[in-house]
Amino acid sequence: MTPIFITGIGTDVGKTIVSAIITEALQANYWKPIQAGFSNGTDALQIKNLISNTKTIIYPEVYQLKMPASPHIAARTEKVIINLQKITDACSKYQTHNSKLIIEGAGGLLVPLNETEFVTDLILKLNAKVILVSRNYLGSINHSLLTAEVCKQKNIDVLGWVFNDQYLHYEDEIVGWSGFQKIASIPFVEKITKKFIALQAEKIKPSLLKVIG
Repeated sequence: MTPIFITGIGTDVGKTIVSAIITEALQANYWKPIQAGFSNGTDALQIKNLISNTKTIIYPEVYQLKMPASPHIAARTEKVIINLQKITDACSKYQTHNSKLIIEGAGGLLVPLNETEFVTDLILKLNAKVILVSRNYLGSINHSLLTAEVCKQKNIDVLGWVFNDQYLHYEDEIVGWSGFQKIASIPFVEKITKKFIALQAEKIKPSLLKVIG
């Protein structure tokens, strides 16, 4: 079964929240192969605390790096080399015929994972389909369209956009300019709770099922 890779237009755009919502909506399994920085807890732990269903399996990271930095810098500092084949081999074990696998990336598409390979290379090695997360802020149109262009240049299979945070009336323009469809918009809330994740999962499910087939 083809995995779904969640990536964003940058760092702190809401990939983990969107991953939780999609994981909950599909009762899928979740995996973040590379975690860089976890002084406030890992993203996997956050997912565990936010989802409600009992079917989701949360797989362990292949690389858990202490330094909150670009993975290649964190790995270099901790004398580790991130090997994409090692991640691919783990993915093969985690994929099952009856459960979707949601993979959360690190940062955006051109985040370096080692001296020569980027998140885009990992996506292609995993043969994953991608959901793009865009957060509404000043500059996000540019960041969103640059992300879309990279996907087109690299022939990455994009399922669509999930927009996060306050709606500033340009989501439809990003959809039109990028050519990638909108899956959902996640509203801004002061505190993310299990109830919020469950509600958004219920809302997103029909459009999500439509795009993944």
